[in-house]
Parts: sequence; C-alpha cells; structure tokens
Amino acid sequence: MYHHVKKLMYTVRVDEPDPKFGNMLLEQFGGANGELAAAMQYSIQGLNCEDPGRKDLLMDIGTEELSHLEIVGTLARMHLKPLKSVREEAEADPLIAIAGGGGVNLFNSMGNPWTADYLKITGDLDVDLRSNIAAEARAKIVYERLIDFCRDPGTKDALQFLMTREITHMRAFALALESMGKPPLSVGRIAPTAGLVDQFFNDSTGEGDLGEVDTRGPWNEGKPWEFVEAPAFHDLPGVENGGTAIHARSAPPNGAEAIQEVLVDELRDLLHAEKQLLKALPKMQKAARTQQLQTLLRNHLVETEGQVERLNECLRIVGTSPRAKPCKGMAGLVEEGEEVMAEGKKKEDAPADLALIGAALRVEHYEIAAYTTARNLALQLAQPAVAQLLTLSLGEEQNAGQLLDQVAQPLMSAARMPSSVLTV
Repeated sequence: MYHHVKKLMYTVRVDEPDPKFGNMLLEQFGGANGELAAAMQYSIQGLNCEDPGRKDLLMDIGTEELSHLEIVGTLARMHLKPLKSVREEAEADPLIAIAGGGGVNLFNSMGNPWTADYLKITGDLDVDLRSNIAAEARAKIVYERLIDFCRDPGTKDALQFLMTREITHMRAFALALESMGKPPLSVGRIAPTAGLVDQFFNDSTGEGDLGEVDTRGPWNEGKPWEFVEAPAFHDLPGVENGGTAIHARSAPPNGAEAIQEVLVDELRDLLHAEKQLLKALPKMQKAARTQQLQTLLRNHLVETEGQVERLNECLRIVGTSPRAKPCKGMAGLVEEGEEVMAEGKKKEDAPADLALIGAALRVEHYEIAAYTTARNLALQLAQPAVAQLLTLSLGEEQNAGQLLDQVAQPLMSAARMPSSVLTV
C-alpha cells in the first residue's frame, strides 16, 4: 500500500521565482522523461515481475520516483506562483495562468498532456531493465540542462539532488541486469541468424559535401565482424561489386534432422490413416440412409484417393520411401464407426445418420489435427512444396467437416418431430 508522508524527500527552497523556468520544470513533471513516467513505468513493470528480488527493486525505485514527482511539482509551483497575480508574468504562459490557475498539471513544457505512450513496458525483465537504464540516462541529461538554465541557488541544489538519484537508479538497474547472468546481447529466446548477426552493412558510402567519409572502428571491424560493402549495389546489372553477400537466409533450426524425422512419421501415419478410410468410406456410404449423406461420403472417397497420392508425393519430396506407419488412432475411430453402423441398423433413418455423421466428424477432426501438424512442420523445415500439398488436403478435410455439419442440421429437426399418427 502507499502512504503519503507530509514531508518532501528533499526540502525545496526557491528564493527568486522564475515563471519561465517553472514552465521548463514541467518537462520533468509531465514530460516523456519525467518523474511520473518513470514512476509508472517501474511500478507497472514491478506488478508484472515474477522475480521477487527484482520486483522489490522496481517497486522501491518506482515509489521513490513518486517522491521525486512531488519535489519537481513543488519546485514548479513555487516558480509559477507569480502567474496567479501578476499580469505580465501570466502573459508568459496563458495556458498555465488561465486554464491551470497558475499551478502545475500533467503537461510537459510545451503544454502537451502526459500520456501512457511514454511508458516502455515489454514484460520481458531484461529488456525492461535496459529500457530503465536508458530512461535514467535521458532524465539525467534533462536535469543537467535544467541546472544550466537555472539562476536560483536553492533550485539548483534540488535539481542536483534529483540528478544524482538518476545515476543511483541507473547503477541499481545495471547491477540487477548483470546479476541475471545473461550475455549483453542476449534478448528473448530465439537466437539470431548465424552469420547475418555478425555482418555490418556499409549503407552510407561515398564522400559527403562536408568531407564526411567512410570510417572504420570497433563497431564494424575486427572479429567477429564481416564488413559488407554497399549491399544495395550487389547484383545490379553493369555494376562490378565482388563484395561479401548478405547472409539473408535464416539458419536451419537446431535439431532440424529431428524435426524432419517427426514430419516423416506424421506423413506415414497419415498415409496409413487415409488408406484405412479408403476401405471404411464405402461401408459408411452404404450404411447412410439419406441421399445427401451418401453423396457427401462418395465425394469424400474421391478426395481421399487424391490425398493418398499427395502423401506419397510428400514422402518422395522429403527423400524417403512412401511407406505407411500403422495409425492406431484411425484404427480406433474406424472400429468405433463400424459399431455405430451396426447399431444404426436398429434405428430410424434420422438417428442412424446422425450417429454416422458423429463418427465421421470425429474422423475429420482427427485428420485436421494431423494435417495441421504436418503442414506446420513442413513450413518450419522450409519445404514449401510439401506444405502446399498438405494445405490442399487440410482444406478438403475442413470442408468435409463443415458439409457433414450442414447435413446434420435438417436431420436433427426431423429426429425431433413426432411420429405421424393416422386418424380415422
């Protein structure tokens, strides 16, 4: 919980109020690099933080920034005080004098309202700590400039106090980041593309009007840097450029061979599943009572034959034999379908077909899951031809599921209707 103590963290003294300087101070009250932005940024980061130690750090500094906000607000109010009663001073800033009554508000020095857009919050602790270090550095520079323009000794002392605390916070954030043990350039979970990450693009070339020339330094030379000269001119007709090419292609993912094995297993499993359906669909078609369901199952049998051919082609593309792997999941679904058909012989048309559609829908959703998995694996392995073939089959399975659902709707209505009664 928060508790306000009626005492400033630093006692403010202003000997000579300066309304124009008071307006400058508002930059640190309601500006992008001001104390409210810092207080909100660190506090919200703290609320999101799962690490108890660093959460405490963020909440400590976020709360201190609220104390700094009170110091800056008090300084600004004391400098702006003449705007309340002196016409000439009020003319210096009518917005503050007339709309704000000569007091502070959540505006920056140009009268722009404070906004949460100032906050840098990603939810990734090491990234947020880096943002905080940069925020403290920017605030330190703003305080330096305010001190340079300040004539009042008491105000300078207060600003010096606030500026010093920015360095303290910067050091605390830097040590918290260092204590996480992450390499300086390690951000997030996904590794950068090998080779590309070490290339420096010399995209600003030639000699400028003021004599600027290409320069080299530790930022673009020495290990591990690979200097790429004028990449925009590479491969242009009529331009001789034998420079290093850009490593634009993503590096193969770690464990690509293992992922390839998973894809092959998925394809072979699907192949066996579809071959089982080639035998099951004619039986389901024969068991169907309504013409619409019979037609749907007959059409899907033709689609299934094409899906088998696509799976054979996919296996050939990935460089393996088109051999099926026993699919126990589909075997169970087919067995369940046979039970449904056997039980349906004792039922009326609508309930029998509804039960058959239920069995068929379970098959479709099983295949949709399998095709989705295989398609996504092919995409990750940069196998666009395989992914395209699997996407076609996936679309057919999704369409078949929708058509089965459409056929079921009128059957449900028919099943609810009372049996006809003959009257004499």
